[in-house]
Amino acid sequence: MYNKVQLIGNLGKDPELRYTPSGTAVATFPLATSEKRKSKDGEVVEKTEWHKIVTWRLLAEHCHDYLLKGRLIFVEGKIQTRSYEDRDGNKRYVTEIIADQVKFLEKCEIQTGESSPALHQSNDNGWTDEDPQF
Repeated sequence: MYNKVQLIGNLGKDPELRYTPSGTAVATFPLATSEKRKSKDGEVVEKTEWHKIVTWRLLAEHCHDYLLKGRLIFVEGKIQTRSYEDRDGNKRYVTEIIADQVKFLEKCEIQTGESSPALHQSNDNGWTDEDPQF
């Protein structure tokens, strides 16, 4: 069986980067996906879903360095649900998207203020977890 998810949405905030005790980079950010449809009254109703995206290693560092709140991106990865115990001893569950690919879907400006063509080439405008030459 396969566990694969593909999402297109907007970043809810800038990615947060941290490092595990062993030095592995991990970045997290919320992604909003929306759909519009007409209600029975003919009124357009928009529903937004929020997804917690987790990236690792070089992909995490790239996301932290180049993605900004509001940007439209494509994310591909797998769905993972994990549990933990909160401070009060209650068991909590978290569902996350563990991304192995992230792509820009619109032009973005980098620190120099210039558009970065390397990040926006045709169908290869993103990064993967295995991408060593960014």
